[in-house]
Amino acid sequence: MYDDFAGVYDTLMDDYDYDAWGDHYLALLRGESGELPTRAVECACGTGSLTVRLARAGIQMTGVDLSAAMLRRAEEKARRWGVACGFVREDMRALALTRRTEAVLSTCDGVNYLTSEADVRAFFAAAFAALRPGGRLCFDCSSRHKLEDRMGDAFFGEEREGLATLWQNRLNRESHVLTMDVTFFVREEDGRYRRFREQHRQRAHSEAEIRAWLTDAGFQDIRAYGDMTMDAPLAQSLRIHYAARRPAL
Repeated sequence: MYDDFAGVYDTLMDDYDYDAWGDHYLALLRGESGELPTRAVECACGTGSLTVRLARAGIQMTGVDLSAAMLRRAEEKARRWGVACGFVREDMRALALTRRTEAVLSTCDGVNYLTSEADVRAFFAAAFAALRPGGRLCFDCSSRHKLEDRMGDAFFGEEREGLATLWQNRLNRESHVLTMDVTFFVREEDGRYRRFREQHRQRAHSEAEIRAWLTDAGFQDIRAYGDMTMDAPLAQSLRIHYAARRPAL
C-alpha cells in the first residue's frame, strides 16, 4: 500500500491549509510553557508536509513512516524547503529511538489508521517510552461524527487535472471501522490514464476511549480540542486534536 498513492497524495491534499495546521501543532507543542521543544518525532509523517513546516519553525524534526515511497517524497520535500529533517522507515506501534525526544506527533489521521484497541495502546506505550519526562504527545483523529455520519457507506467521486478518483466507503458500525476502496486514474506523459486501486481502513475512536488508553499508558494533563481551535470538541466536530504529557520526574 502507498507505493502508487505516494505519487498522487500531495495532489489530493492540495486543498488542505498546511500552514494553519502547522501553526496549530506549534500551539499544542508550546502548551502552557510557551516554549517549543528542541526535538520532535512525527509518526505516520507521509510526504512530510507538516514535518518541513515544523522544522522551519526551528524544531529538529524526525519523520517516521512505514511507506518507503512516502518517505522518498518527504526527503525530496525537505530538500526543496531547505530544512534538515531525518526520515526513518518504522512502525509507529513499535517506535524505537536512539535517544528520548521532547515531543511525539501523529498527524492527519495517523491514529485512525490504527484500527484496533491493541494497536492504539501499543502506539501510546511506544510514544510514552520515547518521550523524555515532561515531554508531550500531540496527535489528531477524524472524529466518530465525521467517519460514521459524514463518510460512512458513502460514495465520492472527484476529478482534477490529470487525476480522477472513485471512492466507495463501507462502515462496520459494530467495530466503528470504515473501509475505503479507492480507484485512481492518473494521466501519464503519453496522455493515457493508468488505473490503480487502494484500500484504506480507519477506526472512529471515541474521545472517551482515547482518554482511557492515554491514561492507562501513563500520560497526564490530557486535553482535547475541536476543529483546530483551543476549545473543547463539539458533537459536530470533524477533527479532534489531543495533547498529553509524560509526567516529569
